[in-house]
Amino acid sequence: MTDQSILLKTLLRQRHWQTYAVFCREYDKAAKKIDPERNLARPSRAQLHRWLAGELKSLPYADHCRVLEAMFPGYSAEELFRVQGAEALANGIGHSPPIPTIPAPRPAPVEVIGNQLADVSAIFSSRAEFASAYPPPALFDHATDIAAAGLSLNLICQSYPDHQLKRLLEGGTRIRCLFLDPQGEAIKAREREEGQTPNTLVHLTALNINVLSRLKSQLAPEVAKRFELAVYDETIRYNILIVDQMTCVVQPYLPQARGLDSPTLVIRDNGTAGGLFPVFDQVFTSLWERSRAV
Repeated sequence: MTDQSILLKTLLRQRHWQTYAVFCREYDKAAKKIDPERNLARPSRAQLHRWLAGELKSLPYADHCRVLEAMFPGYSAEELFRVQGAEALANGIGHSPPIPTIPAPRPAPVEVIGNQLADVSAIFSSRAEFASAYPPPALFDHATDIAAAGLSLNLICQSYPDHQLKRLLEGGTRIRCLFLDPQGEAIKAREREEGQTPNTLVHLTALNINVLSRLKSQLAPEVAKRFELAVYDETIRYNILIVDQMTCVVQPYLPQARGLDSPTLVIRDNGTAGGLFPVFDQVFTSLWERSRAV
């Protein structure tokens, strides 16, 4: 068997963690979560190469196995180093379903046929239908990286408890929240477009920013660094939520319609050529780079 058949290598490639630097970053996050009192040593570059090349005659040390199992919930160390049928295992064939960070929607709102939908895994006609299938705890409880850009970001600010956000941050999660500037012109234009009473969205967004700012002020300095708040003043086109650089939720802002009434796409990064995940990942990155820190 070739090294491409190693399940661990397949999963790293799917998540874009295959470079040594990125692997070490994710390894350290998992190590800190499972044993915060110890500084679990990461594998060397040579060790990682041997792992992915299928050159091991037995499993790595127990600490390495524990960390790898935390990085890939639902897979045992034995499965991660299995050569036979690695691609099938990565797609859930011949393997008990992994514990997902985000569960499959109930019921499935769309049938994916072949490659017609690229990396779009679910489509909902409204934000309410999406929230029913993907409640905030399912989205965030085990996340290690959350990036959100939109208007008021109610999903994070109003639908997920402060103490849970604090738990995530203290556990090593990075959270970036990008709001439409309540002091800017774009939010006023959006109010007019929705037919809202003047300052309705301004006050809601300012409130949400204050809620998160207050939470940030209660964090230890080293934890607060992972909690980044910013604003932008541009025509709003999408609400974008990216979890762990794997799952992207996108909601367009429609003319004369509230955000709650907009259709919602769930996109999974699977490396598909022409997929939408890298498109919206770049939209978020571009907005973030032009934003102003709060």
